[in-house]
Amino acid sequence: MKPKKKSDFDAQVFLESVGASRKVAEFRRRQTIFSQGDAADSVLYVQRGGVKFTVVNESGKEAVIAIFGPGDFFGEGGMAGQTLRIGTATAIVPATVLVIEKDEMIRVLHAEHELSDRFITHMLARNIRVEADLVDQLFNSTEKRLARTLLLLARYGREGQPERVLQKVSQETLAEIVGTTRTRVNLFMNKFRKLGFIEYNGGIKVNESLLSVVLHR
Repeated sequence: MKPKKKSDFDAQVFLESVGASRKVAEFRRRQTIFSQGDAADSVLYVQRGGVKFTVVNESGKEAVIAIFGPGDFFGEGGMAGQTLRIGTATAIVPATVLVIEKDEMIRVLHAEHELSDRFITHMLARNIRVEADLVDQLFNSTEKRLARTLLLLARYGREGQPERVLQKVSQETLAEIVGTTRTRVNLFMNKFRKLGFIEYNGGIKVNESLLSVVLHR
């Protein structure tokens, strides 16, 4: 077995440590984890599966703001003064989520240095991601935005090996993330498949060659 990196946060070890303010919750595909307007009283950590975070405006239009996978925290807004959830979190595939009460999270961030380091790294990476998403929406074509989304879902650029094969993610969800129509997503997905950038085999296999779409100017 490979030794764990010192910076790794072992969610299972954390779960088994003293304290009763943490629990593991299992969610089915498309099951709501929390809804927009719920009390922002916990921080969540994805152990397995995938979660999408969406926001609905006053006219009922929904937008996908982020996709979270194993190793990601989400719902941390309550620690920054939010009293209510500003969006809805939904499992896009069967997911296992560690739920940590806000007060407990604040306590362990002071007590557990490894968790604190991991959480700070997560927040900095999230900030960089938000900035990159804004640039992507403002300056890149739909084709590039879709390629970047697929690479991010496959976790290219993250620690460890990329997942390569994505679990079930619908073209409707991809269209919401990219900010386009399902028809446009289907057009470029077919193009990527013909060029060998992706493969379909019970899931979407993302090949490293897809990077060329993002890197090409």
